Amino acid sequence: MSQSASQKLGKASVRLEKEVYIYSSASVVGKKEGEGPLGLLFDVVGEDDLFGCDTWEEAESSLQKNAVNLALEKAGLKPEDITFAFAGDLLGQSIATSFGIASFGIPLLGVYGACSTCGESLALGAMSVAGGYADRVVCVTSSHFASAEKEFRFPLEYGNQRPLSATWTVTGSGAFVLSGENTDKKARARISGVTVGKIVDYGLKDSMNMGACMAPAAASTLEQHFIDYESQPKDYDKIITGDLGVVGQTVLIDLLREKGYDISAVHMDCGIEIFDAGAQDTHAGGSGCGCSAVTLSAYILKQLQEGNWKKVLFLPTGALLSKTSFNEGQSVPGIAHALVLEKID
Repeated sequence: MSQSASQKLGKASVRLEKEVYIYSSASVVGKKEGEGPLGLLFDVVGEDDLFGCDTWEEAESSLQKNAVNLALEKAGLKPEDITFAFAGDLLGQSIATSFGIASFGIPLLGVYGACSTCGESLALGAMSVAGGYADRVVCVTSSHFASAEKEFRFPLEYGNQRPLSATWTVTGSGAFVLSGENTDKKARARISGVTVGKIVDYGLKDSMNMGACMAPAAASTLEQHFIDYESQPKDYDKIITGDLGVVGQTVLIDLLREKGYDISAVHMDCGIEIFDAGAQDTHAGGSGCGCSAVTLSAYILKQLQEGNWKKVLFLPTGALLSKTSFNEGQSVPGIAHALVLEKID
C-alpha cells in the first residue's frame, strides 16, 4: 500500500505518517483582546485597533502581515524559504489576506472556512508537508471586530444593539510555520492527524446566535473523528472548539451526549477563554477567524510545549453565511475541521 493510501483513516480522517511540526507561530491582537485573560501571552497587543491605518480593512491586513513577519522571524526563515502560504479571512474576496501578505511573494492558496479557516489552513498545510509537496508552509488567518461587523451586520456607526447570544469578533491574527523537520528542536508541537468536516445545516437563521448555528457541525466532525480514530473523549487532555461561546458549548455537549459521547470534562472553547465574561462586555464570548488562531498560538501550544497537555483535539468552527444569504432568508450552515496536536517527545 502506498504511503498516501495508508494515511487515509475511516471516512473523513487522515493520520499523518510523516512528522509535521508547528515550527513557530505568532499572535497579534487588538486592545480588547490584550485586556482579556490571555493578554500577557500574545506576542503583540495593539494600542489602537486601526494599527496606524486609515480603514478597518487595512488594519486587518496589517495584522496578517505582522503575524507572518513575526512567525518567520521566530523560525529564522525568510519568505523564500516557504513553499506555499495557506491563508484566508472573513472579508469579501479575502481582501485582508491579499493586501496583507502579497508583499512576501509566497505562492498563495487562499482558503475560506469562515471562523474555521485556521483549522482548514493548518489541515491543508499539514497534508502538503506530509505528502512531500512542500518543505515548509505558512498558515495565517485573521479577523477584526469592526471590519466583520461591516461585512456581516451593520457598520459600527449604526450603534445597533446585540443580543446576549451574540459573540464578539476577535481582532487578531495568528500565523504558523509548518515544517517536516525539527533538527534544532525548536518546534512547538506536532500535527499527527486531521478530520475534515462537512457542511451541516440545522435550518437555524439567527445570525446573532452563531454558536448554536455552528455547534451541530462541531458535533458532526467530532463524532466522525471518534469513529475514524476509534477513540473516545478521554483519549485527549482537551477537546478545544474555536468560537462556539457559552451558548454553542451547551448545544455541542448536549448533541454529543445524544450520540453517546460526553466531552464535558475535557471541553474548552477559545471564544470563552479569550475574554473575561464578567469584566468585558462580549456577551456569549469571542468568535472570528482570529479567535482560535491567536488562542492556539499564545495559549494552547504553550500548554503542549510545557507538557501540561500531551494530546489535544483542536476544532475551529465556521458559520457559512453572508449578508446576502441572510437578507434572502437563508439559514446559517456550519462547518468544523479537527486537528490532532501532540506534545513533541
